[in-house]
Amino acid sequence: MSHDLSLRRHDLVFLSAEAWRALVEQRGDLAGEALLVGWVDRGWPLIARRPLPGEMAGLPLGLPLPPSHGKRRLALTLPRDAVQSIAPPPPLRAASSVAPGSWLPTLERLLALDAGLRVYGSLAWQYLTGLDYLSAGSDLDMLMTMPPAAAAPRLIAELAAIERSAPMRLDGELVRDDGAGVNWRELREGATEILVKTLHDASLQETRCFLDGASP
Repeated sequence: MSHDLSLRRHDLVFLSAEAWRALVEQRGDLAGEALLVGWVDRGWPLIARRPLPGEMAGLPLGLPLPPSHGKRRLALTLPRDAVQSIAPPPPLRAASSVAPGSWLPTLERLLALDAGLRVYGSLAWQYLTGLDYLSAGSDLDMLMTMPPAAAAPRLIAELAAIERSAPMRLDGELVRDDGAGVNWRELREGATEILVKTLHDASLQETRCFLDGASP
């Protein structure tokens, strides 16, 4: 695959089996974990993340393990040519097939707001792998399309209204076309500055500038 990868935070990254085996062999803390050894062979992805301070060169990827394996959150770095393909996070409509039944009315209300809503976190990983990531205390981590600035207050008010009767906490971001995202709760609180996240960094920006599309 081309080294010019157009990645965004939370994108799914599928690796070559050869590159994954080489990494596992180099990392003693991974080689003893049977679930990790066969991870890529099962067709399961890793996730794009921001680089850590002082991290070695390469493509920063993450892999959260399920509760049965300690809920470890692995931060890994691989060569860019290890990537076979990339994909956006799974759509909520598809991932809802593995959601608890008590969640379904809330999920339908969210889809009525944004039919293209995508998910990451526990629901996404349970859908992608079939492993038990969800628990009674799981949040719904979602990625919604950022509406035009004038429509943002109404969307945020509707999210708050949905959460009031939801059986789970609604977490996640409103994401602009350029991939910059902000937690919807920060917009709800009405702060003049908000934390804007991209694949490369996280920085404070004036709320008005973010809504108007200015670069972080």
